[in-house]
Amino acid sequence: MGLTIANLEITWEKLPDDFILPNDPVDNITQPFLAAALTESLDLAEKLTENALTSTNYGICATLNRKIVVKAPDWAYIPSIRVPREEVFRSYTPRLQGDIPVIVMEFLSDTEGGEYSTKPTYPPGKWFFYEQILQVPHYAIFEPLEGILEVYRLDNLGRYQLQPSNEQGRYSIEPMKLFLGVWEGTRENRAGYWLRWWDEQGQLLLWGSELVTQERQRAEQERQRAERLLEQLRAAGIEPELP
Repeated sequence: MGLTIANLEITWEKLPDDFILPNDPVDNITQPFLAAALTESLDLAEKLTENALTSTNYGICATLNRKIVVKAPDWAYIPSIRVPREEVFRSYTPRLQGDIPVIVMEFLSDTEGGEYSTKPTYPPGKWFFYEQILQVPHYAIFEPLEGILEVYRLDNLGRYQLQPSNEQGRYSIEPMKLFLGVWEGTRENRAGYWLRWWDEQGQLLLWGSELVTQERQRAEQERQRAERLLEQLRAAGIEPELP
């Protein structure tokens, strides 16, 4: 299975079992927190199908001119894999093992990671790999310290164009029927900017801690409502039978 782009022959082959994957540490401690938060809210909102895959610093592969290329975006969403999960334990090859990712994300750090690199020669830059090789529909680049988010979308010519946000500053990720945006607040003792999901009705997809708080608030409101009703009945001379 393959195709040709300019002078590149692209094939989709399973990563050999003896291939040594890079074991580079993440650039900073913020990246795993950002990635985990993105996946958690999708899962709790039941937006992840049984075959969907979200990846964090996980190798996505293609073979260019018979040379294996592995890129590990900080976060990616793959709608469906078509093989058992144990077959994608170490890495994932699109087209061969399932869908092309709908979106890949890179979180900028103090070190230059080449998120904008269009280098076409081996090994290709990230931008070139996502745009020209994988042809991922959406590419997000997030700078967490300042909360700056750029979302690029493939145009009809197969080139990334900067996508405008809506009035709320959010970006439509059409295949997911969701919007991606920046939210400022605290989670897991980290105060700062986060990436969050909103549905098509503008409702924020909540984290587990937020759902717990929401339920506690609901229970407290119910308790207060019951107390007011009890007081009104007693003021009217009615003593209700309590269970």
